[in-house]
Amino acid sequence: MSMKKSVLALTLGTLLTAGVALQNEALAQASFNDYVQTQHKFEHQHMNDVDVLVLLVAENEDGSIALPQMWDADTRAMIANALELEEFTGKQGQQVELLALPNFYAKRLWVVGTGSELARADAEKLGASLAAQLNDKAETVVVHAKGLSDTQIAAMAHGMDLRNYRFDKYKSEPAPRPDYTVHWHGDDGDAAAAAYAQTQPLAHGVFVARDIINLPGSDGYPQAIAELAQEAVSGYDDIKATVYTPEQVKEMGMGALYGVSQGSQHKAYLLVVEYSGGGDEAPIALVGKGNTFDTGGYNLKTSGSSIARMQTDKAGGAAVLGAVMALAGKDAPINVAGVVPLSHNLISGSATLPGDVLIAGDGTRIEVVNTDAEGRLILADGIWYARDKLNARAIADIATLTGSKVGAVGTDYSAVFSDHEDLLAAMKTAGEETGELVWQLPLGPYDGIIDSWLADVQNVGSPGAQAGARFLQHFAKDTPWIHIDMAGNAYGTGANGIHPAGGNGYGVRLLAEWVENYNAAGN
Repeated sequence: MSMKKSVLALTLGTLLTAGVALQNEALAQASFNDYVQTQHKFEHQHMNDVDVLVLLVAENEDGSIALPQMWDADTRAMIANALELEEFTGKQGQQVELLALPNFYAKRLWVVGTGSELARADAEKLGASLAAQLNDKAETVVVHAKGLSDTQIAAMAHGMDLRNYRFDKYKSEPAPRPDYTVHWHGDDGDAAAAAYAQTQPLAHGVFVARDIINLPGSDGYPQAIAELAQEAVSGYDDIKATVYTPEQVKEMGMGALYGVSQGSQHKAYLLVVEYSGGGDEAPIALVGKGNTFDTGGYNLKTSGSSIARMQTDKAGGAAVLGAVMALAGKDAPINVAGVVPLSHNLISGSATLPGDVLIAGDGTRIEVVNTDAEGRLILADGIWYARDKLNARAIADIATLTGSKVGAVGTDYSAVFSDHEDLLAAMKTAGEETGELVWQLPLGPYDGIIDSWLADVQNVGSPGAQAGARFLQHFAKDTPWIHIDMAGNAYGTGANGIHPAGGNGYGVRLLAEWVENYNAAGN
């Protein structure tokens, strides 16, 4: 794997376009190491002064607990007694903390259960849980991980990295970021180090996506996000970034995308990032909703709690950019194109009105029954571009699209829609492997739910999640296509698992894994 320079930057000049006052001067250039101050070392070396020692213990059928033989008999007996009192069995997530053991080389000992099996997603969550506890407790950490595979150790380290991200650019006095070194004592340090290196491009893609999601609407408008993305991929030799201006969007006939932003001073842009790792083959296209702020337009959002976090409506687009960066960073042998339509759904005298008709890039006339169903409008032109201009061999679109999806499957799953079993199978596997779970909802037989008496189609219907999917399917036509509705999955008010508070970069890992799964299956 070749590690490539990558940056995340917004210049003050970009952010002051149209006189917007930026509270934080700029998003500084940021490599992977700028996001995370913690370090991971995988060579086995003896340490005499350890702040926290983590002993990972598997759950055995006979209930026995294996303690390192290098510890003296008195220490092992003391620890065994404490574990027995706590009824510790090694069940996944169980933890017992022991402080200031006599004549012991670590100030704290955490005995942590890994269960009888430790899947990748579970290992990531276990690492994240350790990171949540370590933030202000340690500088030097040793993890005894004998018996774990190199990929399990790498997954735990990856989970720690993901949890340790902070978005503190708007804080006047940011709290210190976690800063400690983790020494992993496993069976094969070189193999674990190589496996961990493969996770770094993926984590970096997540970090960039989180930054984009968290950027407030007045600073993260379409032009700003487009230029940020260009900077983010500028250090990758194999990624080509193209930005279409509002004038070009209009000239190309993408009236659905242009129409959503026409009421804002920040008009629509189209961002296209193409990674070439697979020779001359047609690309797999990822299309992500990049609505940089959503007021609902004239169908105004009236809930304060709903509108307050509408900068997260660009989470699908952020996921697409992060996934392309992740695949490029690990030199995946695939051609992948990311298409991100960028809009700003505001109200003014020139805004699209309910009942207006917009003409999409493929010529479809769309009756806009509800201006708050804007995501599918911009995705329509993004999908058309992927199909018509990029000749994509398959298309996956991802969006915070419908409240109906949340009502149907909640926020533990994304909803997926497709008539193509190979796409669905690869997506379900990707969800299980990454912990970003998906649940298939039916596309049919809902015939007629987006029919319009006025135009060719209308942008709403019932059931709501299916109407959104059927609308997007219209623009994919005969290209293999899958739709991911990630409404409710993009943001959390508090830290949870591998995610800190705020935008979580949901979809980066799911999409990157799906692309590799789908391609590996010979599609």
